[in-house]
Amino acid sequence: MEMWELVAREQIRDTLARYNWSGDAGKVDGLAETFCVDGVLEIRGATPLHGRSEIVAFLGGVTANIADNVPADVPVKPVVRHNVTNLIFNALTPEQAQVSCYFTVVTHIGLDHFGRYRDTLVPDGGTWLIKHRKVSTDWAAPDSAMARGAVQ
Repeated sequence: MEMWELVAREQIRDTLARYNWSGDAGKVDGLAETFCVDGVLEIRGATPLHGRSEIVAFLGGVTANIADNVPADVPVKPVVRHNVTNLIFNALTPEQAQVSCYFTVVTHIGLDHFGRYRDTLVPDGGTWLIKHRKVSTDWAAPDSAMARGAVQ
């Protein structure tokens, strides 16, 4: 393995972590910055979102709804934690990466939903950004705080 590939792999891992850390903290602008300016977020069963502004508008609504989905009698603060596992580099060149991984999401209900990310990333300055992300939710809890109706 050459040095450029080791650096690219770590920069890609960092981008994927920043996506989830930002989203979990409700910082959708930070999450959007992990995408190329013209990046695409494709959520299975929904119209693809093109560009950072569409991504921010959509995900801002999702994060705002989490607090609304916590019943008043539940004595916990709204929490979202995405965990990414089994990251695999399907293809990697100096110009593009194809990456797949699994995700699980924990909210105040416990295991909320899980699925897969399939990403295309490209280098941009000193990092790699998401050019296209396809999100497939494979299962969601009946009382999911985030993904009701997402499984198709």
